[in-house]
Amino acid sequence: MPRNTGTVLTDSQGNNATKTHLSTNIIISVDGNVVGAVQTFTLDEGRPQIRMVDEVGTDGHIDSAPNQSTNITGSCDRVRFARMRVAEAFSRGFVHVKSQRIPFDIEIHDRFMDADPDNAIVTTVKNVWIKNISTSYAVNDWIISDKMNWEAEDISSTLNNANVAQATSEGRANTITMNPFEQQADVGQYRGALDAPGLLDAFLSDSA
Repeated sequence: MPRNTGTVLTDSQGNNATKTHLSTNIIISVDGNVVGAVQTFTLDEGRPQIRMVDEVGTDGHIDSAPNQSTNITGSCDRVRFARMRVAEAFSRGFVHVKSQRIPFDIEIHDRFMDADPDNAIVTTVKNVWIKNISTSYAVNDWIISDKMNWEAEDISSTLNNANVAQATSEGRANTITMNPFEQQADVGQYRGALDAPGLLDAFLSDSA
């Protein structure tokens, strides 16, 4: 354990361990069907703008707050494989963007802990709409690939039907502060944490 950072280098018994998160056990599925031949899969979550609040007579921001909801977007690069184009691989009954009528959910199973599928972190991307699909035909590479970009309404993650973030003290000087509203939003009970009551008093109490 490094003396300055406290980073955990071994397991609790002092044995060597690999703690770097790898992508070799990521399973992407839609409607219970695994999406194969995926080359890259990206997830982006971001607030469009954080509003800084200033006042006359003060050089510097006195407060800040988000002024729009979080956007969830992503993309997938997939080799055209098993006679399926990218929309078909995501369990859709169409191949063109204009044909989508109903949004769908994407599940990402991150089985980094052990072979038990119940110990996977399950991330659910809710109500996905395909924004665009592009196909690459190249003279220097005969393998056809499809790229799909999408936007969704919500995202959440669970571990054994509970929160992924835990109040663990491993490698930390202090345990993580668990705000109940943040935890509820994280597992998908609510679309966001800012609509819960007591926001102005939240800095005084974690249970506000």
